[in-house]
Amino acid sequence: MIHLSQAAASEINRLKAKQHSMSLFRLTVKPGGCSDWFYEMSFDEKIKEGDRIFDINNTQVVIDHASYNYINGLAIDYSEDLMGGAFRFQNPQAIVTCGCGNSFSTATPSSV
Repeated sequence: MIHLSQAAASEINRLKAKQHSMSLFRLTVKPGGCSDWFYEMSFDEKIKEGDRIFDINNTQVVIDHASYNYINGLAIDYSEDLMGGAFRFQNPQAIVTCGCGNSFSTATPSSV
């Protein structure tokens, strides 16, 4: 399961409305970043085979099968400070995270 704070859901829906789109919010894990893996957020029009769809705080979140293995239990929040706004990730599977918070490593490497 993925957890999405009300602030994160509101920001996702604000960005979606700005695009004037009924797109789905897609969360993917890709190889790279400074700690092996990084989170990629995008909007997508299509549901693909193997995708998991979650309706969280009135926001549909789509996660492909391989990415789900890395982010089961992930909590996403959104906050603003003097430097601007950003999504914040709390991943119970991460054993290392980088300073930016968007890159992480897990104990058992596998491929996405």
